[in-house]
Amino acid sequence: MSSGLTIPADGALDLVSLGALVHRLDPGIIPFRKATECRIHVSGGEFNVAANLADCFRMRTAVVSAMVDYPIGDLIAERVRAMGVKPFYKRFKHNGVNGPNMATVYSDRGQGVRAPVVFYNRSNEAAAQLKPGDFNWNEILAGGVRWFHSGGIFAALSETTGEVIIEGMKAARKSGAIVSFDLNFREKLWNLWGGQKKAVDVVARI
Repeated sequence: MSSGLTIPADGALDLVSLGALVHRLDPGIIPFRKATECRIHVSGGEFNVAANLADCFRMRTAVVSAMVDYPIGDLIAERVRAMGVKPFYKRFKHNGVNGPNMATVYSDRGQGVRAPVVFYNRSNEAAAQLKPGDFNWNEILAGGVRWFHSGGIFAALSETTGEVIIEGMKAARKSGAIVSFDLNFREKLWNLWGGQKKAVDVVARI
């Protein structure tokens, strides 16, 4: 069955995904108020697309993101490499006290009638500080990219992240890549700087 899309037959990369990388603390079915230990997972709404395509289908994928040079950043970068995803980072230096930081997601899975609980610490998040001009799109897209992807979580982080998406998509389209955008609406994130109205304005421009 035809998709109706003209996807480039080949390229140096099958997919490039633009978005924030996070580490998630998971106490399993134990609520955080009772937890004494957590597992650490590396994820990100946009990164997960690249990671799963690389891991499950052996596709050549890359992630474009912010990376902080401190131990949490090192942990995340190691997991990205382990998933077989090529990184393109804008690097930030941590000041040893309050950032910039890689975002933390806290999620317990719930059990029975107790619902799962998810909350964030995205204070002084490096990815939210990304702005147009931070990435060399000619370098990232060199050799050809078949598909370029981003999403609503990254767009919601700040007034500049949506502009980075637009910049990347324009460069990707010019290179011949298909572009996609995950309309993932996170009310908690948008409420920090404009709410649903701002989300509609930004996504319409993208």
